[in-house]
Amino acid sequence: INAEYGAEIPSGSMPRTVDVILRHDVVEKAKAGDKCIFSGCLIAIPDMSHYRMVGGTTQSVSKGSSNTNVKNDDGIKGLGGLGTKDISYKLCFLACTAQSSDTSPSYLSLSEDQQLNTEEDVAAQFTPEEREEIEYIRTRSNLYQQMAKCIAPAVYGHEEVKRGILLMLFGGVHKSTIEGIQLRGDINVCVVGDPSTSKSQFLKWVVSFLPRAVYTSGKASSAAGLTATVVKDSESGEFNIEAGALMLADNGICCIDEFDKMDPKDQVAIHEAMEQQTISIAKAGVKANLHARTAVLAAANPIGGRYDKQKTLRANLNITPAIMSRFDLFFVVLDDCDSITDSNIARHIVRVHQHRDAALAPTFSSSQLQRYIKFARSIKPIIIPESAELLVKYYRQIRQADVGGGIGPRSKTAYRITVRQLESLIRLSEALARLHLDDIIQPAYVEEAARLLRKSIIHVETDDIILSISSNISQTTNKFLNNNNNNNNNNNN
Repeated sequence: INAEYGAEIPSGSMPRTVDVILRHDVVEKAKAGDKCIFSGCLIAIPDMSHYRMVGGTTQSVSKGSSNTNVKNDDGIKGLGGLGTKDISYKLCFLACTAQSSDTSPSYLSLSEDQQLNTEEDVAAQFTPEEREEIEYIRTRSNLYQQMAKCIAPAVYGHEEVKRGILLMLFGGVHKSTIEGIQLRGDINVCVVGDPSTSKSQFLKWVVSFLPRAVYTSGKASSAAGLTATVVKDSESGEFNIEAGALMLADNGICCIDEFDKMDPKDQVAIHEAMEQQTISIAKAGVKANLHARTAVLAAANPIGGRYDKQKTLRANLNITPAIMSRFDLFFVVLDDCDSITDSNIARHIVRVHQHRDAALAPTFSSSQLQRYIKFARSIKPIIIPESAELLVKYYRQIRQADVGGGIGPRSKTAYRITVRQLESLIRLSEALARLHLDDIIQPAYVEEAARLLRKSIIHVETDDIILSISSNISQTTNKFLNNNNNNNNNNNN
């Protein structure tokens, strides 16, 4: 079934669908979540769903026949088996060819097949001018900071969040062990903050930037809508698998808004998809293991709407520790009252409304950034011994800083930093190496990855203790000081 693209839906209308029939080798060219262009013809076929009743089959009886011993075990045989009933038809599209809607070299895909290609294969897809442009961008000074400013340029500030989303686009290196265990390379990011801090704007920008990105809301999505569900076909009566948001975002990014408002049973459904990147289904005789190789970008609101600095991150979020450990980066965005910051934000918003696109002047365009990321994802950097020692050192320091975040005043449980965060350090370091088109993970990349990971640890702030002195105590203190002064004077005389 081919659904209508969201940007082409008329106002006030529901998305329209049409059945597309693919045959032979064309079947494998279109997958769930792809935006394709089909070539073929529109045909009309009988709608058999109205004639298949539950618990029986349709039989044909000729007019004037009184024979009741009609065998109905064979079901419908052609149009003659419908008898004197009226036939209804439906429109279908018989496709001869299917191809991707965007086949340009700048088309950004985070697929596993893309990562199996070498640097030479990916570079051969670009023109000589585009290859020179990639090399020129690589030699730019402060490349990390300049690319971070190109992430959601309409949003003012939030440099740390933009850096995290930038590294999520580059991603880490997918690995597999000898036993066949897959180690994910996608980076999961969660943005927590007060209302009106542009959390949803980051998600909307990623959906518009990445072709295979899916946007969904946690409150309006169920466990089956996020993963997959088994439904019964009305025509054939067989059970089929319908893909959810995580399956449709395979080899892309799944953006989940209002993540904290998901039901606990729905949060449990994405445990496997966020770490193992697979979805296992065993329902109605259908047993399947589906791929969900996607990065998750989530936005959540604190409990009560506002972030309480006197509480830990766990106490401010309605998210289980199992889900929190699966996020590589947590960013807390606060709406603090500051006259200088408020003036800068107001000027930026007014300038965007006044001049629109002219007010936004990013260093690199979206097409340039897509080409650069596509080439960078073909690089597989390796860890040198100096960087390996730093990874162990920073993981030990960050985990010790997180001790005490559990329940109880003397808890020695690190609720946020686990062994998964050591793998997060490796993935972030690999993403930084890809950003600089470096085949080696330098120690500076590990230091920046550790600095970003420390943002996940929010230190509890306490109010200042004001010691007030009562009038009686102050009078007694003054008398004591005066007596001491008199005694010292008499001794001197």
